[in-house]
Formats: sequence, C-alpha cells, structure tokens
Amino acid sequence: MKVSVLTPTYNRANTLTNLYDSLKRNSKYGIEIEWLIMDDGSTDNTNELIERFQKENIITILYEQQENKGKMAALNNLVPKATGDYIIECDSDDFFTGNAFEYIAKNCEDDEEIYAYAFLKYDQNHCNIGNLFDEENNITTMFDLYFKQGEDGEKALVFNAKIRKQFSYELEKDERFITEARMHHKMDKLYKIKGINLPLMICEYREDGYTKNIREVFKKYPYRIL
Repeated sequence: MKVSVLTPTYNRANTLTNLYDSLKRNSKYGIEIEWLIMDDGSTDNTNELIERFQKENIITILYEQQENKGKMAALNNLVPKATGDYIIECDSDDFFTGNAFEYIAKNCEDDEEIYAYAFLKYDQNHCNIGNLFDEENNITTMFDLYFKQGEDGEKALVFNAKIRKQFSYELEKDERFITEARMHHKMDKLYKIKGINLPLMICEYREDGYTKNIREVFKKYPYRIL
C-alpha cells in the first residue's frame, strides 16, 4: 500500500516540522509514504526547511512552488502528481496521530464504491472535533453526514486515489478558496464514504488560517460556497 500526502503551504516553516515528524513516526507501519508539498509563494525559509527534510531520505518528498494562488489551486496541481493508492490532503499546520498509518493499513481496502474513508480529527487537547460515526450505519455520504446526521465538526479523509483523480476543486474568477463540500457532494452522487471512529489527525486552528477567517473568505470569494 502506498499513500500520497498532499500539503499546500504558505509561510508555514514554523509548523511543517510537526507534520514531517509525524510522517516519520508513521513510517514503521509498512506503508510507502510520499509527501507532496506545493509552496504557494512562501516568503519565509520553507525552501531551506524542506531541503533539510529531503536530505534525511526517510520518506519520499516532492517539493514544488507556484505563484500565490491559494490552497485549492495548490491541491489541484498536486493531485495529478500523486502516485499512491490513497490520497490524504493534510494542511501544513496539522499532523498525524502516532498510529494513523496503522489505522489506514487495517481499515482501508480497495472498494470501488467507497471514495473516501473518513477518520476522526482531534484538536490539540485530544478532543474529537465533531461526532462519532454510527458503527452500524457508517456507510454514508458527506452530504448526508452533515445535512441529515447532524455532523458539525471535521473529518480526516483518506481518498481512493483512482476516484479522487476524477475530480477537482472548481474555482471561478479569481477565487483562492472554496469549501471542500462542493467537490465532495459531486463525489457523493456516484460513491460513498465509510466512517471509522479512529483519530487520524491533530488539527490546530491558527489565527491567520482559513477556518478562523471563513466569513471574510466567503465575502471575498462568494461564487461557490457549496
């Protein structure tokens, strides 16, 4: 099994080490890991930091740069480059739990009807960000999860790469951000997700991040909220 971790980053040299260290810790579970990073026009020392990671030669790291176009454009550019069986989109200020890739190895399988395995996200106090899945009815869609089952938090998605590569974040005009929901809802029409009550990521909400400033983002880029 091979997993491609996709990370858009902008001036996050101060947080990328946490993510890198978590990938190193997870390299013991027999899963081949490739980390694809798109630098969205950083002006800090991200370049030098990634070069240092690459020299350690512990996991495969692909580092590319683009003019500042936003997170979604960065992910759109990374997805075609991914060579793994599964794709995980991981923000530059998030990182993986110590057993994350063990959970992936034991729970993800090649099912043509499942476009993503949805794991839990924890905050830095190790509290679940959202609700637990119903163990007896854990085959669902992202739309149903949020609009019928009352989910109000976040999930960490492990995408089937063959399916994920059929979709992209559809940006309009000068948009730099849209919610992931619009792409997910298109995938929902053809496939399902499977919920797994195990924590995959630790998430930190930063003062200058998209989540903290989501209302202002929507005001600036209002065309495709859903």
